[in-house]
Amino acid sequence: MLHQRDTFFKTAEGKLKLREQPDGAWLIHYARRESAALMLSTYEIAAVAEPAKMRAMLGAAFGVIAKVSKRRMLMIRDNVRLHLDVVADLGTFGEIEAVISGGDSPECSRDAVNETLLALKIAKSDLIDISYFEMLTRGRS
Repeated sequence: MLHQRDTFFKTAEGKLKLREQPDGAWLIHYARRESAALMLSTYEIAAVAEPAKMRAMLGAAFGVIAKVSKRRMLMIRDNVRLHLDVVADLGTFGEIEAVISGGDSPECSRDAVNETLLALKIAKSDLIDISYFEMLTRGRS
C-alpha cells in the first residue's frame, strides 16, 4: 500500500504537483487533453531530494491550490495500471490508466482498458473525468 501526499501549485498551464511518499518525492508537471473518448496526458517527472523545502518554496512562489492525501494500492498488467485509492475527505475510487510509450498510438491500449472496465463491471456512466484535487476544490473558488 502506497501512502501519497500530492501538493498542487498554481501554474500558467497544465498542472504541477509535488508527490511525496515514504520512499521518495517527485515534482510532476502534466497536461491532460481529450481525444475522442480518451483522456490523454503528457508529463515530466523530476526526483526531489528535499521535498519539505521544495513544497515551501513552490508554495511561496506560486501558491498552493490543493493538497490530496491518499492510500493507493497499485496493480499493473502489461502497460495498464489500476489504482485503488482511498482519498482523504473524498472516499474510495479506482483509476485506470494505460502508459503509452514513444510512438505508440493511444488507440492500441483502448482494448486493454475496456477489458479491465468490463472485468470490474464498471459502466462508462460510472467514470469521473476530473481529478481528486478538482473534486476537493470544486465549490471553494
